[in-house]
Amino acid sequence: MRRLADGARQIGLPLSPAVLRAFQTYRDELLEWNQRFNLTAVRDAEQVEIRHFLDSLTCLLALREIDGEQRDATAFSLLPGAAISALDVGSGAGFPGLPLKIVWPALRLTLLEATGKKAHFLEHIAARLGLTGVTIVNGRAEEVAHDPAHREAYDLVLARAVAELPELLEYTLPFARRGGWVLAPKGSAAHAEALAAETAMRRLGGHLHRLLSVEIPGLAETRCIVIVEKVAATPPEFPRRPGVPHKYPLR
Repeated sequence: MRRLADGARQIGLPLSPAVLRAFQTYRDELLEWNQRFNLTAVRDAEQVEIRHFLDSLTCLLALREIDGEQRDATAFSLLPGAAISALDVGSGAGFPGLPLKIVWPALRLTLLEATGKKAHFLEHIAARLGLTGVTIVNGRAEEVAHDPAHREAYDLVLARAVAELPELLEYTLPFARRGGWVLAPKGSAAHAEALAAETAMRRLGGHLHRLLSVEIPGLAETRCIVIVEKVAATPPEFPRRPGVPHKYPLR
């Protein structure tokens, strides 16, 4: 796990041997399952460490930015006891939620995934890693967001490689409580997507806090985390029925 260990140290998040062992198990299980199921297009062990694990962990840098203080990346004064509730929308093979849970055990994490085989993998890997406080929901964001048990129920909502921002905000903001946050790791198009999402953000109760550029050791591409604060309740008609946000994103 040299790539992960070195990269995490460079971004200010040294990982203990126990944590690195957990990531190694995660990586090996992911690659094994990927031979039978199409969980991720990344099939190289080193690239899993960079493109999935390190990329996910940069969300901690965004949370440190929100906190407004230069402190250890796993301690946040705005998150009481750091035992907050987080939802990973369209979690896929568990990114970014599970890497955050591995380094942040107090996190109360829900993984939302619409594809059954991926949800099955999430159940398997959470059990394999012995993680507690992890819930897997097999469903679509457009439907689950209207469930009172989930609507405006989370301190932190995460989504990675799901959709462009105008569409993505309709999947994520309804889950965030007022005063909560949405983090969306993006690539070089983040600024253009944020501009295109101004209407969606306003209508859904969000406010753009900032775009945080991050450098991931070993990755040449530009990465940027879109940080959105939930400032008002999302109108009850959102999200619209399945398929509509994708076909007709709010503009």
